[in-house]
Amino acid sequence: MTPSGNASRTALLIAAHGERGGEGAGANNQAPFRIARGLSARGLTSEVAVGFIRGEPSIKDALGTLTAPNIIVYPLFVANGYFTRDRLAQLLDEANGEGRKVDVMAPLGLDPGLPDLAVTFAARAACEHGLEPRACNVILLAHGSKKNPASRQSTERMTHALEANGSFRSARSAFLEESPSLQTAVTGIQGPIVVVGMFSGEGLHGAKDAPQLVSALRRDDAVFAGVIGSAAGVEDLIARSVENALHSTGGVASTGWLSAAR
Repeated sequence: MTPSGNASRTALLIAAHGERGGEGAGANNQAPFRIARGLSARGLTSEVAVGFIRGEPSIKDALGTLTAPNIIVYPLFVANGYFTRDRLAQLLDEANGEGRKVDVMAPLGLDPGLPDLAVTFAARAACEHGLEPRACNVILLAHGSKKNPASRQSTERMTHALEANGSFRSARSAFLEESPSLQTAVTGIQGPIVVVGMFSGEGLHGAKDAPQLVSALRRDDAVFAGVIGSAAGVEDLIARSVENALHSTGGVASTGWLSAAR
């Protein structure tokens, strides 16, 4: 599929946190590349590349591979925190020596379709383990930060959305670096538990920390669904966001953009 119009002059850069080599068994940077291949096959933009804040290729190197005059940057992050609003913007400014138009979209965590995707993701995990979703308690496990509330706020909004959806017995939040911890969050819960990792890929936290914490609960009725960034349907959410951006007036979606790197 060949892009036309504004899309033919626009490239997509998927920006992710990433992991450097040796940061834990099972951790890798493959999820963003899988998504990029799928989006490239759809022909939404003239080019698609992946760049990491930590890992290779870097944001600068990835941007350097793109030749289009307009760049859309999609942050593959589940919160609009420091890495999205500050560090990514800084790296893009430093890398964009040619002065091309570089626009940064809202991250995955702010996509209005993400709560429904999380419901489907958790329900599928429950069914795969022989559990009835309505009998399960879902816990969204995120990183959290004592320095920046973005991760907690994003996760709590998602938790409220899942609670309101009514597909599960209950929904709660838990964090790696904030309270409540997963161990605390499950206290007093009756019935099966499905833990969804609120991480954008199979990095150290999603591939190692989260599964270990679920295992440490020592509950036969607690299952780890995986990380939301690897859920079936994430590619569709991103594709819709990119299409909306390309087809909006001037190529900018009024509710889907954070900033423009100059």
